[in-house]
Amino acid sequence: MDIKKRIVRFRNYLEENGLSAAVVMLPDHQYYLTGFKALIYSRPIYLVVDANKSTLIVPGLEELHAIHEAEVDHIEVYYEHPEEVKTDQMTVVREVLAQHSEHAGIGLDLGSAPASLYHFIKNLEFSISDVGEELVRMRYIKDEDEINMMKKAGELVNLGVKTSIEACMEGTSELEIDSKGNLAIYTKASSEYQGATLDLIVMSPSGKVLTTLPHVFSNTRRFDWGDAVIHSRQVALNGYRAELERTIFVGEPDDDQKKIFEVATEAQLRALDFIRPGVTAAEVDKVARKVIEDSDLGQYAVHRTGHGLGISAHEEPYVRFDNDLVLEEGMVFCVEPGIYVPGIGGFRHSDTVVLRKNGAELITEYPKTLNQLILQ
Repeated sequence: MDIKKRIVRFRNYLEENGLSAAVVMLPDHQYYLTGFKALIYSRPIYLVVDANKSTLIVPGLEELHAIHEAEVDHIEVYYEHPEEVKTDQMTVVREVLAQHSEHAGIGLDLGSAPASLYHFIKNLEFSISDVGEELVRMRYIKDEDEINMMKKAGELVNLGVKTSIEACMEGTSELEIDSKGNLAIYTKASSEYQGATLDLIVMSPSGKVLTTLPHVFSNTRRFDWGDAVIHSRQVALNGYRAELERTIFVGEPDDDQKKIFEVATEAQLRALDFIRPGVTAAEVDKVARKVIEDSDLGQYAVHRTGHGLGISAHEEPYVRFDNDLVLEEGMVFCVEPGIYVPGIGGFRHSDTVVLRKNGAELITEYPKTLNQLILQ
């Protein structure tokens, strides 16, 4: 990751907008600007960027971690044990910001910064402006290092989906098939990516009820004959993600399931064929949604056609009917129109695509036609 280049761009933005410094709270923004990510943030971490230096304020528990991982100019620490003087995090924040003149402009990522921090900085008599939208825009377009990491994550997610689906049969549970794919991913990553970090999101809701709930945890439910299963996976390798989802059937689906599956699959194929630099996010959504609406299923397509992907599991830009953003080379999306019909089930495929000069490059791969996804 070219952290220095990102910091220079962010500093230029601060200068152009008359801001003396910015305090960044969103962990994924912090990772983008420093290369540092903690496991948990119950103890707040603050990144302060100004014209001269970047300062990471961390709890004592993360001090050595930050020294080892964070690409910053300075690290400040607050502690939780009485032998240390600096035990109040806000005192440390105040000391760092005290280097800036009274009434100076301070940037906050207002979409994620807590209201308490906003009021704290306001009470120090600084003026506050939002910098969150700029950080989101900076993350829209991935460089080749980011894309290469996502492609490696794509290889892992492809393996995980393949292994889990091959383990799927009547009588096995959602958790069991998830575990098979997890093991395959962990084994491959351990042998090929020494020292890499790995993060998995996986779920396999099944049956006529759970598949209509797009975001639920896998559970111990065992598959019945005729069940639809939406096997969904994200793999993050060194912080960068790829996503792959397939709707599969344990045994022969009924006629309603077949019909809706084919519509959802066609909607995704049309969107994948259409998406490219120069079109708008709304146009991509419209292409997928038209297939669904022409089949009188529009009321059951209850979410956007896709979302950006990178450091975050879901990130902007979003492929929505009301987003007129013109797509650009280097953006990465999950394309995933879904149809969820109560009493029948949910149906969704998802693939990760990188926008290239001449179209879209798929970095996930698994069969998606009906006869390839019926498990006997």
